[in-house]
Amino acid sequence: MSEKIYVGADIGGTTIKVGICNVEGVLIQTYEGPTGVEVGTDEIINNIAKYARHIVEESPYAWEQVAGVGIGIAGFLDIPNGFVKHSVNLGLRNVKLRDILEEKLQKEVRINNDANVAALGEAWGGAGKGVPNCVCYTLGTGVGGGIIINGKIIEGFSGMAGELGHMQIVPDLEAIQCGCGKMGCLETVSSATGIIRMAKDAVARGDRTSLSLVEDIMAKDVVDAAKAGDEVAIRIVNRAAFYLGKSLAAVAIVLNPQRFIIGGGVSKAGDFLFDQIREVFQKLTPDIAQEGVEIVPAELGNNAGVVGAAGLLIN
Repeated sequence: MSEKIYVGADIGGTTIKVGICNVEGVLIQTYEGPTGVEVGTDEIINNIAKYARHIVEESPYAWEQVAGVGIGIAGFLDIPNGFVKHSVNLGLRNVKLRDILEEKLQKEVRINNDANVAALGEAWGGAGKGVPNCVCYTLGTGVGGGIIINGKIIEGFSGMAGELGHMQIVPDLEAIQCGCGKMGCLETVSSATGIIRMAKDAVARGDRTSLSLVEDIMAKDVVDAAKAGDEVAIRIVNRAAFYLGKSLAAVAIVLNPQRFIIGGGVSKAGDFLFDQIREVFQKLTPDIAQEGVEIVPAELGNNAGVVGAAGLLIN
């Protein structure tokens, strides 16, 4: 067999997920194993290498067919030099990850931010397939983002491009401080954490809502309550959707992408959320900048990071 394959690894705080993709971005096989954060840096790196080799050994392919290994990792990175400055969740600091793995694997290795990698996964093999210009949002604990222009990830000069969750989009009178230290970031209202915070604040104020009966409020509880007609929950979801739509309108003017792709746990609210986002986007975006632009849900789910990491070797 002479077909080239691409191995991607999505490094999480609990598990490392690896996958094999073909040149078209089709995910062929996956494998997961523990990250080993509690043991330390060497264990994490050894596990990445071990799982990459293991998945190929368990596949119909040979190691010689591997064109390279891509790594998606959260943290502050020097992407061109493959250097992890600081990954809080993994406890990695000042690690020459690319160089170490290239020595262990004897293959080309590339690393990138986990949000960029997830965006690339959707662009290469998911909801953005065949669309060279797209912007991806991930609505989870925070709001992650990735920008794909002409099929390439836009990283910026220091790797900070695409930090869409930290657009200061909420007006001063409504703004609260974000985890980044600034006020009014999109992440404070449109992430799962932001939605939960707004729900808990409503309960603490004594607002009449079914959420007061929920012991440990999750974002899904808020969405479900809104769908059931709870006025407080509807107001919260509307607020999250409004500022998300407003941010899309701002991005559309700057980048003019053909497609916005929205993924992450909050996006599972479906049309209930997407219809509102589209409505706000249409109201706030000049006609010429919204013509032909689509706002669609992500398709790859938890596999986006693996596919995108593998795609670093091509894209």
